Amino acid sequence: MTMTHAARYGRLKLLALLLFLSLPVLVATVMALGRVGIPEGRTAHGELAPEIPVLAEWPLAANMAPSVSGDWVLAFDCGRRCAELSDQWWRLHRALGREAPRVSRLRVGGQAEALPGEVVARWAERPSWLEPGRLWLLDPRGQPVLGYPADVDPYAVKADLGRLLRMNPEAPWQGGQELAGQELAGR
Repeated sequence: MTMTHAARYGRLKLLALLLFLSLPVLVATVMALGRVGIPEGRTAHGELAPEIPVLAEWPLAANMAPSVSGDWVLAFDCGRRCAELSDQWWRLHRALGREAPRVSRLRVGGQAEALPGEVVARWAERPSWLEPGRLWLLDPRGQPVLGYPADVDPYAVKADLGRLLRMNPEAPWQGGQELAGQELAGR
């Protein structure tokens, strides 16, 4: 039994098509098993979930309790470079644009006057987890999300904060709007 030239050509085309379609699966399997060419998956520039307590448990002076509930919080220890750090984080806050009202800045320590939009507090006692000049990003419940060293690049912090704000959009009834008022207006 001999195959005609057209039948061999058709089978060859089918074999080439199957090989072409299975090639991505083969490459993906080799990449997964060999851990070759797979990105790390890390996108944050800071330390994820730093080992510090929630904001409500920070040892702040009693009359200095910050009122930043409902906002993301940029909290920083203001040590030797207080004026420089305050200005740096104020500029980053302004660079957030329309997302800026969703973020509060908490400066702990320092002698300088508060910059616009900055809440100033003092340590009642120095916590064991404190590192001078450190910056922390806290979620609206006061949970620590990211921690940064004193020499962090502000652009890295802005990128992380921008990503978090995009991934966690503001609820329509927040931001000065009342849910009940919206429901009544719609009737």
